[in-house]
Amino acid sequence: MQQVALASRNQGKINEFEVLLAPLGIEVISLLDLPEIPDIVEDGDTFYDNARLKAEAVCAATQLPTLADDSGLVVHYLGGAPGVHSSRFALPEQGDAANNAKLLSMLTGVPEEKRQAHFTCVLAWARPGKSTRFTTGLCFGFISKQAQGNNGFGYDPLFYLPQFNKTMAEIEPEIKNSISHRAKAMQHMLVLLQQELGN
Repeated sequence: MQQVALASRNQGKINEFEVLLAPLGIEVISLLDLPEIPDIVEDGDTFYDNARLKAEAVCAATQLPTLADDSGLVVHYLGGAPGVHSSRFALPEQGDAANNAKLLSMLTGVPEEKRQAHFTCVLAWARPGKSTRFTTGLCFGFISKQAQGNNGFGYDPLFYLPQFNKTMAEIEPEIKNSISHRAKAMQHMLVLLQQELGN
């Protein structure tokens, strides 16, 4: 079985990638399995920068082909925030609840039609001695006025999908894994992986 490192300690992301990669017979080795690798400073200005930083650092440390994603929420009314700072939006407070609370606070009084947003995912694929390759996925929706749903993680409880009349955290995981920004980036990446891994 082909081993691929995943440059993440986020259990929600790890679970999603394991499901998406299982059909290719790929065993995911995440940073939870590699505690000796220190945290990677994500100081890039773009999703591409941060995905590259993570993928190339873990690839260098493990000598395994490595997938890394950098993803985040882009709220149009807020000029693209939280963007690359999505996971650290509420600092010095930390965690999904704090990030969601800050976002809702910043959108207080903003009407529904101005609450458009999209999730962006950039996937980086790094291999020893080869140039890093990228794929991208987007998922469009709106920011709801209150959190709803218990599935997913991050901003999913606030991300409203008009076509389902539900938030990302209310839809079934199987549906999310077909329409999410990460799923779309992964669909493109699977083509590259199939070519390179001979499947």
